[in-house]
Amino acid sequence: MAKRVSHQKSLCGVARPLDAIGDWWSLLIIRDAFDGLSRFGEFQKSLGLAKNILSARLRNLVSHGIMETIPASDGGPYQEYVLTAKGRSLFPVLVALRQWGEEFFFEPDEPHVMLVDKLNGIPVKRLQLHAEDGRVVDSTDTIIRFPVI
Repeated sequence: MAKRVSHQKSLCGVARPLDAIGDWWSLLIIRDAFDGLSRFGEFQKSLGLAKNILSARLRNLVSHGIMETIPASDGGPYQEYVLTAKGRSLFPVLVALRQWGEEFFFEPDEPHVMLVDKLNGIPVKRLQLHAEDGRVVDSTDTIIRFPVI
């Protein structure tokens, strides 16, 4: 098996975060944390993931400041894993991935879980990117600018 390459020195804002969230288990752990899970056993039960792999992924998320450990909210002897501000700021990333998945990986009438507004139960509006002037932009409207070094 090839050794995983670190993107820590990359100039790319897509590549660098992959060291922290670049495997599907990490994104699913973050998804579950947004859904209210916080205990090791809850994550393990939800994901069906081997304990050693779950432990390694949680350790990585904590080391990257995406999650932190806190004492159990019920005063028990266990710790809980909660999203930090850095972790909570991943919400739009997961929403974009969810919406992309709903569009391309489900048949039109196939049932699936939906992200809805807590206040009114209405599905969340599709994400859009906007230029500084308010225009909706897509990939054909943007370019990558490399830094001058």
